[in-house]
Amino acid sequence: EYQWKGPFYFIQGADPQFGLMKAWTHGDTENGDDEWEEEIKLAEQAVQAVNKLKPKPKFFVLCGDLVHGMPGSRWKKKQEQDLKDVLKNTDQDIPLVFTSGNHDIGNSPTKEAIDDFCKNWGDDYFSFWVGGVFFLVLNSQLYYDSSKCPELRQAQDAWLDEQLAAAANQKCKHIIVFQHIPLFLSKPDEDDDYFNLEKSVRQEIMEKFDKAGIRAVFSGHYHRNAGGSYKGMEMVVSSAIGCQLGQDTHGLRVVVVTEEKVVHKYYSLTELGSRGIEKELLDLLAKQN
Repeated sequence: EYQWKGPFYFIQGADPQFGLMKAWTHGDTENGDDEWEEEIKLAEQAVQAVNKLKPKPKFFVLCGDLVHGMPGSRWKKKQEQDLKDVLKNTDQDIPLVFTSGNHDIGNSPTKEAIDDFCKNWGDDYFSFWVGGVFFLVLNSQLYYDSSKCPELRQAQDAWLDEQLAAAANQKCKHIIVFQHIPLFLSKPDEDDDYFNLEKSVRQEIMEKFDKAGIRAVFSGHYHRNAGGSYKGMEMVVSSAIGCQLGQDTHGLRVVVVTEEKVVHKYYSLTELGSRGIEKELLDLLAKQN
């Protein structure tokens, strides 16, 4: 789909993270993830809300931390199976796109952990086109700590440069990136934190993205809504489908792509499920170019 065909929209979710809610309330985030009934219900609610939307979204992307169990942990496989069982009910006409998070492949990922993710959920980085817009899915753990698999970080870097060069030749309308860890939470020069990428790495990526004309980066990881901008690029941090660490509601983000811009709004699962997308966003979709 290299050609622009008019406005469309997609749904972004993050951090269904089966197992975190109990672990968080019990103050045992290492081993307390042996129950995830609550998260199953929330993920089901998310799928039902997405299935009801008219017109249909072009795809539904989940920006990492699909489950809470780290690689090799006791409940991980069961958590993953339960999430797959919920996601199987997504409307067949709405493709699912998965991004790897730190709980999916580890804070310091190994080749084995990444291979396991790829077997289960698909490639850890890849690109795709929808209606003249170029999308990149990145493995942000390789930027966070690639000490156990430096060659994989180099491979992703080389691949990304090739992809951005190809996109420049294709004259795409916009380039949009999905990754789990935000580049930054509110300001491009903020201090290093568990929830963002380290300054030196961040600066290098932001420069590369800016040069390539990337319009927006969507991420999760923070379990709260946040964001800011760097030059012309917006950094969008979406709160979780699952456990909330701030005051936001369990929710999903609706992202409308028009010829000129990328417009988005975060909805609670209840709101999206009962009322759907508001008129303002639907009007943008109706404007055929």
